[in-house]
Amino acid sequence: MNDTDYMKFALQLAEQTRGQTSPNPMVGAVVVKNGTIIGMGAHLRAGEGHAEVEALKMAGDKAKGATIYVTLEPCSHHGKTPPCAGLILEKQLSRVVVATVDPNPNVAGRGIKLLRDAGLTVDVGVCEQEAIELNQMFFHYILTKRPYVTLKTATTLDGKTATVTGESKWITSEAARVDVHQDRHTHDAILVGIGTVLADDPSLTTRLDQGGRNPTRIILDRTLRLPTSAKVVTDREAPTWVITTKEASNKKQLELEQLGVTIIRLEQDSIRTLLEELGRRQIMSLYVEGGQQVHGSFLEARAVNQVITYLAPKLVGGTMAPTAVGGRGIEKMSDAIELDLVDVRRIGPDIKLTSIVKEG
Repeated sequence: MNDTDYMKFALQLAEQTRGQTSPNPMVGAVVVKNGTIIGMGAHLRAGEGHAEVEALKMAGDKAKGATIYVTLEPCSHHGKTPPCAGLILEKQLSRVVVATVDPNPNVAGRGIKLLRDAGLTVDVGVCEQEAIELNQMFFHYILTKRPYVTLKTATTLDGKTATVTGESKWITSEAARVDVHQDRHTHDAILVGIGTVLADDPSLTTRLDQGGRNPTRIILDRTLRLPTSAKVVTDREAPTWVITTKEASNKKQLELEQLGVTIIRLEQDSIRTLLEELGRRQIMSLYVEGGQQVHGSFLEARAVNQVITYLAPKLVGGTMAPTAVGGRGIEKMSDAIELDLVDVRRIGPDIKLTSIVKEG
C-alpha cells in the first residue's frame, strides 16, 4: 500500500461519522509503521477525542518513528481537547501526511508549521480534493459563518410537486422517502414554511431502522400561526425553532415558549439575516424542505449551495399544478443559477440528482 491507499482508508473512517460530528469536521487518521497499520481512529462527536488521539491510543508505544495519515490538518490550539499536533510530537512520530489544510483561522497552517519546525516530515495534499468534498459543509461554515444550504425537492418528470387539487402523497417511492431521512440525519437543521406545517402537520424527524439524529426543526412563520397542537410542538422529538418578525403576537410567543419552542425574532425579514442568525447558533448545515415559496425565497437570495432533486417516473400535467420553486422567477436565462451535476443514482423507481451551485 502507498500514501494514497492509507489516506483513502482514513477518509473511509471519517465518512462513517457523517451526521454526528457537527459543528466539528469529520476526520479520520491511520498510523502506519513498517508497512503495517498499528492504529486507526475517527472523531466521533464534538467534545470527544480527535481522530489522531484515537489512532495514537491504539498504536500505543509502537507509534514512535511511525507515520500518521490524517484527513485534515492536526489542530495546534487548545479547544475542548488538547492540540493534536502536540500529541504527535509527544509520541515521537517521524512523518505526518495530511490530506488538506484546515480553513479554521485557529489552525490554518499552524499545525503543519509546528510539526515542521520540530523536525518532522510533513507532506500535504494526498487525496486533497476528496478531503475537501468530505467536509464541504464544515469548510463553508467556517469561511462564511453561515450554514451550508441544501435545497431538496421531489417532483414528477413534468416538474410537478402536487396535483391541481394539491394532493402530494406520494410523489416518490418509499425507498426515496427513506433516503430523505438519511439526508436529514446528516444535516443540523431542517427548514419548512408555516404553510407546510398547516397543510401536513409533519414531524420533520429522522426515521431510520437503525436510528439517526433528528435535526433541529426550523419553521418560517411571520405571524406565529403555528398551532400549539402541531407535532413539531408536542412530540418533543427534536428542538423546534420558529423564525418570526416584529408583527408576531407576544402572547402567542409566550404560549409557544412555555411548550418548549424557541422563538427567534429577526430584525430584518430576509434569508441572509436568517442564515447569519443560524450561523451564530452553530447550525452548520441546513436542509430546506419547504414549499415552492420557501424555495423561491432561497433562490432569489442566491442562498443555496446544494440541490437534491428526486424525480418520480410519473406525469401529472396541469398549468395550475404546483412546481418545486415559486417566487418571481428570473427574466433572462443568463441570470439562471447554474449547477454542477455531481451525482445521479436510481433509488427504487425514482432518480436522485445531486447538484452543487457553481460559484461566481
